[in-house]
This record gives sequence, C-alpha cells and structure tokens, in this order.
Amino acid sequence: MAKEYGGSPKPHYLELRRKRLTWILGVSGLCILFYVLGAWQGTSPTPSTRSEVYTRVGCEDGSSSSAAGGQNQNGGLSSSSSSSVSVSAPLDFDSHHQLAVNNSEGPQQFPPCNLSYSEYVPCHDPNRGRKFDREMLKYRERHCPSREEQLRCLIPAPPKYKAPFKWPQSRDYAWYANIPHRELSVEKAVQNWIQVEGDRFRFPGGGTMFPHGADAYIDDIAELVPLKNGHIRTAIDTGCGVASWGAYLLKRDIIAMSFAPKDTHEAQIWFALERGVPAMIGIMASKRLPYPSRAFDMAHCSRCLIPWPKYDGLYLTEVDRVLRPGGYWILSGPPIRWRTYWRGWERTQEDLKQEQDAIEAIAKRLCWKKVIEKGDLAVWQKPINHIECVESKKIYHTPHICKGENADAAWYRDLENCITPLPEVSSPGEVAGGALEKWPHRAFAVPPRISSGSVPGITVEKFNEDNELWKNRVTHYKRIISALSQGQYRNVMDMNAYLGGFAAALVKYPVWVMNVVPSSSDHDTLGLVYERGFIGTYHDWCESLSTYPRTYDLIHAGGVFSIYQDRCDITYILLEMDRILRPEGTVIFRDAVEILVKIKSITDGMRWKSQIMDHESGPFNPEKILVAVKTYWTI
Repeated sequence: MAKEYGGSPKPHYLELRRKRLTWILGVSGLCILFYVLGAWQGTSPTPSTRSEVYTRVGCEDGSSSSAAGGQNQNGGLSSSSSSSVSVSAPLDFDSHHQLAVNNSEGPQQFPPCNLSYSEYVPCHDPNRGRKFDREMLKYRERHCPSREEQLRCLIPAPPKYKAPFKWPQSRDYAWYANIPHRELSVEKAVQNWIQVEGDRFRFPGGGTMFPHGADAYIDDIAELVPLKNGHIRTAIDTGCGVASWGAYLLKRDIIAMSFAPKDTHEAQIWFALERGVPAMIGIMASKRLPYPSRAFDMAHCSRCLIPWPKYDGLYLTEVDRVLRPGGYWILSGPPIRWRTYWRGWERTQEDLKQEQDAIEAIAKRLCWKKVIEKGDLAVWQKPINHIECVESKKIYHTPHICKGENADAAWYRDLENCITPLPEVSSPGEVAGGALEKWPHRAFAVPPRISSGSVPGITVEKFNEDNELWKNRVTHYKRIISALSQGQYRNVMDMNAYLGGFAAALVKYPVWVMNVVPSSSDHDTLGLVYERGFIGTYHDWCESLSTYPRTYDLIHAGGVFSIYQDRCDITYILLEMDRILRPEGTVIFRDAVEILVKIKSITDGMRWKSQIMDHESGPFNPEKILVAVKTYWTI
C-alpha cells in the first residue's frame, strides 16, 4: 500500500513554479508589444492633399497610356479629375521564398480594340441581330456572342472624351464628343428631346407627348395619380426615349427604370445614362422583362409604339406581372384622344377607335379598373388582390390565371398569356403580398417578402444585420475613396445586390444604384429590393450587360467572382466591367485573398491601378478589399 506524504512543498519546487510563471508572463507581454507595434506600423494617416492620394494609389506613374490626357468639363481632363482613392500600404500576398523561374513576362497586356468598337454593345449587336426572326421583334432582343466571338481587348473611348457633367447639371447637358450622334436632334427637333449647342447637347425635357416639358406633363399626371405622398416610389417607363420622364420624376423622389431598344432612335438609352438617369437597353418582344413580379408602383407609356392589342394583349399581361397590387398604368399618345389627333397621327378614326376599344377590353380581362381619361392621359389601376378577379374568370375566361409558375423567374423566360396570380389574402381590403411603407421609411422597413417568409433563408434578423453591415462598409468606403463623399459618382452598380443594403446605405448621396441579382443566385432577392424602393435587374455575368460603354462611375463586386470562377472565364467578366466603366471610374471588389490576387493580376494588364486592402474590421478577417481605378486613355 502506497504511503501518503503530508507537509508543505519543498523550496526548490516553489522556485520552479515561480520561474515558469515569470516566463509565461514575459512571453505574453512580448506578444502584446509586437502586436501593438505591428498595428501601429500598418496604420497610415488620411491623406491631406489630392496629390498625396494619387501618390499612394499609384495613379501618377507617368505612363504613356495616360499621357493622352483626359479632359475635364471645361475642356481638359487631367489626373486631378480622376477618382480619389486613398489607401494604406499595399498588402502583398505574393510568395517571396521560392526559386524565380521565367519571371519576366508579367501580367497579360490587353490591347485596345479598334476604334470602330467604341460604341459596341455585345448582346445587342445589330449585325448579329439581323440573323434572327423579325416576328415579335425577336431580332432586337438579347443575342450574345459565342465564346469564339468574344473580344479580348479594351473598348476605347472616343478621342475627345470628357468627364460627364456632374449631377444635377448632367440632367440637362452632355458633351457631344462623348456620344457623337446628332440624329435625334434633327428627327425629334419639334418634340424637344435634345438640342445641339456648340460642343454639348442640351435636354430641354421634351417628349413626343410632352413637347413643352416633362415637368408640366408630370404635374398633369399628379392631378390623377398620388405622386406627392410617398405612396409611389418605383416606376417603369416603356419605350422611354432619352428618359426625360424618369429624369424629372427624380426630384419627386420617384425612381424609374427606363428602357428602350437599340434601334433607329440612335443612342437614346446612352443619352439617358450620360444624363445620370437610370436606364437599360430593352424591348417588349417574346421574353419577359428582366424584373420580378410586383416590382413597380407605376408603369408608363407615352407613344411608346408597343402594339398593346396584339397577341391577345400579351404585352399588357406582362405589365400586369411587374406592376404592384394597386399600381397604376398610364397611357398617353395613340389611341388616347384620337378624335383630336387622328389626322396628325396619319391613321383613320376607325383604326384608332378599334385600338382603344381593344385596350379597354384587355384591361377589363386583366381585372384592371379604369381610373380616369382626361386630356391626353388615360389611367388604369391594378386591383390590390385577386378575390374579385377569380370570380370574374367565370365570365372572362381569357387570359386565365397562371398555375404553378414562378412569377419572379424572368431571365430568358418566354412571355405567357396568363395572369400572374397575386398572393392569397383573407379579406377584400387586404393588399396581396403585404402593404408597403411610404417613401422614405420604405427603404429601411422590413419588406413584406421577408416578414411573410416567402424568401427562404432570409429573416428579419438577417435583414437588420445586413443594414448595419452596410452602414459600416460605406463609412469605411468614405475613408478610402474620397470621391464618394465629394459627389464625383452618379451612376452606381452593385453586381451582387443581395438585400439591397449598399443602395440603402447610399440613399442620402446624389447617386442611384442598379441592383443586380445574379440569375443563378441561391436567393432570389430582387423582389424585396424593389419592395424597399430601389430598382435593379436580373443578369448572368457570364454575358454582357444590356448597356452602352462607359455608363457607370462606380461598380461594387462583392463575392461575384466566388460565384462565377467555376462557371466562366473571369477575364471576360473583367473586360465587360472595363467596357461599362467610365474612364477614371472606380471598382470595389470584396472576396477571398486568392481570388483578389487573381483579379489584380488580370486588371494590371487592363490599364487599371489597384491595391488590396484589409477588411474594415481589421487584418484578421480573411475577406479583403481590392480598390481599382480605370485610367484615362485614348487611341
């Protein structure tokens, strides 16, 4: 049996414990000291001058590509007009402890495309479009190049390109050198769409049905539709021209998605975007519009040349899909007020009466109510739910109510001649899908799609956390990108919008955001982005966007390349970003380090200046930020 020993420990044992404790405390103290020193050395003060900003980001390296010289709004775009990006010391993720073999090649250098591609829109190339069916104008829909046809070069700016006017001056003026097309100033001269004044265009605000200005025209609409109380926030303008209707709605806190085809009205969408007004190339043809159901509070057509009665009212059925419960459809131009205008429209009275009767009948079958017809305007309203509509189908059998269809599925989806069903309600006065807060409270109120649980995996808690996350991110962006708070950006794109948090965090800035939800996203969140009072589109980034070159000032790409790195060559995504980014525009990438390193290695050959920086929460977050600036160059 073992013996038990009592008494106190021996002196040498106590001494050993004391030394060990001292050693642990000493090592811990050294660790803390070196951590503090490292953090202090990695911190750089905010630059006080613009030259210091460019020295840090490396934008003034004297390269010959920039020596072509830019021009500012007074005629000469210089380096001082470029996007101000202040960054700390660059983070270096290259390996330095290996044998260097054939290390002289450097990044692949992308040459400029021929100047004839300066206005190139890959998925709306008229030469490719002519190969497709003209029935239902299918030849003007998206037809993207094959992999073999994709360009591996940089779309050049025109030789005399100038930085666009700042908002709000840009609403009324654009440089002729940036979009050298006079056609509309001649073709639409009487209607006051656009005028040429020396080296610039002026937009008087006129339109086909409002030659005296969009402002007065919108005032007329406001007498018929509640535009002033925040009830209406999102609108869609079909066949928008140069988007003057959308431009003048902005001062009323209404944001319109304006679209028109790339057709004989040369560059109309390009003019809209150059003005700083939201717009996309698009057409009502055989496919659904790339927007979710129940997206817009108001839809508008002012002599938009869409054949509403054709195909059994197929196009009005699509308007019904994207219109919110209780939303309005406003029509001006043929056939409204045909008794007054029929001679000027060069159509017979019988033909125009027949067209209006057909529109009235289609609207009734869609369960719409005609609110009023006054002067040049006619207004219909979609019901707030489908209780009465279901009953009416016992009388009007067509179009029937769709069954088993994802109403939000819109990417390359054929139009269907059936009524998109509204969410069920428990009483006749209940708004299907949930009522919305008035703007501006709508931007941060929980969207009904979340509160009802209709978007799997998205909860109220996640929504509130996302808002707080983006508040912190934008605060950080203001520190590292001074141009953001200086009003140098107007057209902004979020390539992976998720819940629209970036747009919400920018709501007080003089910008608008195109919120893009990837068509293959695990969560279809674009509908709730619209419920917040913002606009956006579905898109597959393996293809080109439906916009002209040089139309966005700031692009945010959070996690985009993690999504697409195994689906398509990310080089072509970056070349597309270069195409739509304005000279001296900025891109913010957020992703894992290894992906950002790969992106940087490609953009270094695209005449971009970029640096990788720590996450806003500090150096221990594995996600990093890459800020890139596209340099100005011409050929």
